[in-house]
Amino acid sequence: MADALKIGIAGLGTVGASLFRILGERHNMLAVACGRDIRVTAVSARNRSADRGVDITATAWFDNAVTMAAEADIDVFVELMGGAGDPAYTAVKTALNRGLHVVTANKALLAKHGVELAALAEEKGVILNFEAAVAGGIPVIKALRESLTGNTVSRVYGIMNGTCNYILTRMEKEGLSFEACLKEAQRLGYAEADPAFDIEGNDTAHKLSILTTLAFGTKIAADDIYLEGITNISLEDILAARDLGYRIKLLGVAQKTASGIEQRVHPTMVPQDSVIAQVDGVTNAVAIESDVLGELLMVGPGAGGNATASAVMGDIADIAKSRPGSQLVPSLGRPATMLDAYIRGEMQSHEGGYFIRLTVEDRAGVFASIATRMAENAISLESIVQRPQAATQGDDRKTIILVTHATTESSVRKAVDTIETEGYLIGKPQVIRIERPKAA
Repeated sequence: MADALKIGIAGLGTVGASLFRILGERHNMLAVACGRDIRVTAVSARNRSADRGVDITATAWFDNAVTMAAEADIDVFVELMGGAGDPAYTAVKTALNRGLHVVTANKALLAKHGVELAALAEEKGVILNFEAAVAGGIPVIKALRESLTGNTVSRVYGIMNGTCNYILTRMEKEGLSFEACLKEAQRLGYAEADPAFDIEGNDTAHKLSILTTLAFGTKIAADDIYLEGITNISLEDILAARDLGYRIKLLGVAQKTASGIEQRVHPTMVPQDSVIAQVDGVTNAVAIESDVLGELLMVGPGAGGNATASAVMGDIADIAKSRPGSQLVPSLGRPATMLDAYIRGEMQSHEGGYFIRLTVEDRAGVFASIATRMAENAISLESIVQRPQAATQGDDRKTIILVTHATTESSVRKAVDTIETEGYLIGKPQVIRIERPKAA
């Protein structure tokens, strides 16, 4: 049996503590599977005395993660601190420069510095693994980087944020407001005290940017994503979608077009009978469409200590199975120096159409005006219906729901912008894309 693989864990929060515990509990199983022992020999965290439910007294302690990366007797540096900046960034660079393998669950770090870190890992001949950075326990990174080699991917999309999916699920199933569901998510620990990063779509965007690079071989472009969160989704939208045969999900979508790569994160209506519509609560789902395999949909736990620790453990096992001199799989699917420049594609005509909700004054000519504005922008309507208002709102307003056929984002936005100048609109209009996934 080869020498033991020595692990240093930076960050002993929920995931780090779970990983420490599981590596101890599964020690013999991992040794047989990997052909060598895996031992945690060093740890680093903010508070040495915190109760984490695991015994770290026999493990070397470092107050500073960068110091651990530079000095600890380890072979693999596991970064579970989070954040795009320091100490995570400097600690990971220090470990790579020292010739250590690195495993991280840090999507923010990869979205900002992934290409640089991948290039450094390749220069030093070490492995940079990050399965846990996207969709928790779902092995989507390995699928794109290794299993689908030889396939040409045309689109990757999915539900990548458990907080948003939990909120949207509770709104629909229990008829609760966005605000009420967010408070409950915070109480249960699914949402942070400051939930903006999740509910405004940034977390999904970081994950999508990593998948885009693996799927299409382009440099990471997290700042080049059309971004819209779920804060404007109302219970009224949820109920209207249900009546039309849809459910609302926050999707991240990346697809290759004639003009480049289109990346977008936004609330989306999906058919109730599609598989992705059945993904509820904090569960994640990622779909990949390719020419050889066809459609692949992976569903599983997207967050939590055990799910994320499982993905990290898989990355560590891959390193344990590797041997000196063996060919290493490039971290981003192809050598960092061979990644193509990212070219942002123009937003394509959307085949699924759009859902548009307008609350308007109840007076003559409104319907005609709306129809005219749509026609002026070459928007064909699949349906136009009026929804009743609650009695407390009085009789001087009505809600109009439009569902369009395939059209462009620019046409819809231009039509809606013009309607906002007409003087009969009450409140802000709502525009939601409708997706009809191939994976069903």
